[in-house]
Amino acid sequence: MKLTVYCWSRFGTLLIPLMCLILRSQAGVVDDFSQIDRCKDFLYMGTPPRGYFSTSLKKICQRYVDKPRFVTLYDPKKHIPIYSAYTFKKSDGEKRVDIPWMFEPQLATEKGSSNMEPFPQSSLMHKNFEDTQAVLEDYADVVQYERGQMNPDEHQADPLDKAATYTLTNVVPLIREFNFGPWSTQVEATRKRLNNYCHGKAYVITGVTTSGNMIRRDNLDRVAIPEFMWTAYCCTDYDHNAPYSERYKFPAFGAYGLNDRVNNHMVEIPIKNLEKFLKGKMEVDKNFQIFYSDCVSDA
Repeated sequence: MKLTVYCWSRFGTLLIPLMCLILRSQAGVVDDFSQIDRCKDFLYMGTPPRGYFSTSLKKICQRYVDKPRFVTLYDPKKHIPIYSAYTFKKSDGEKRVDIPWMFEPQLATEKGSSNMEPFPQSSLMHKNFEDTQAVLEDYADVVQYERGQMNPDEHQADPLDKAATYTLTNVVPLIREFNFGPWSTQVEATRKRLNNYCHGKAYVITGVTTSGNMIRRDNLDRVAIPEFMWTAYCCTDYDHNAPYSERYKFPAFGAYGLNDRVNNHMVEIPIKNLEKFLKGKMEVDKNFQIFYSDCVSDA
């Protein structure tokens, strides 16, 4: 809001629309994904999931090297993303392991850069922004958990798009057995399915439900531990000659799994069924919807 007032008072009425548009297009934390051109491109019909109650959640247009890469709905109190939404890129499934973990300066201060940045070498510097987001120290001594990416780098092809997935605003603590087992298998199954049978653009949204359990550090609740992980994709231009075992999972399908050591298998279900399941697990209203019109094309 301060930027809007500045436009009025500093430049006068004739330049208001132009200057405000420039400032908003450069912002990373935004009021509405659907109003920012290059951010809404990661959402089917430019429309984010609807029905979330909380007003404290932050909408981040995740920028890396001055370019939006995906979007995240982030909880600055629980220090985890609620979901990340991205466009799938056909890839070989390789992971980037040489990328330093990054944070979001803009969550800590309005004057912070809208580009994600590598964590400073000094852990003392991390105290400057640990109130608003997770830091490396939160994951340092919790051997039972792994940093699970909501937008996995295996679903990206361009090296910079892959690198952008290595921000802590895109990860949640996953039980090792779940992360390297059922969840990893689901990420790969989705990659192969969209690689092989999606002809057009595929939109993916991956999110969490939480139950109140937290990673603690220095006797403080720091990072919420997801109860369930869920994911869904939307691809309206797909191969109608695909085997039925794959074809019936288009144009959209979803999956969820328990973030635990046991009973953690992934369940693949239609979008409507996933939405019904999530309504019982999250603070959302009765109109909760993952994709606009459930990914039913108007064409």
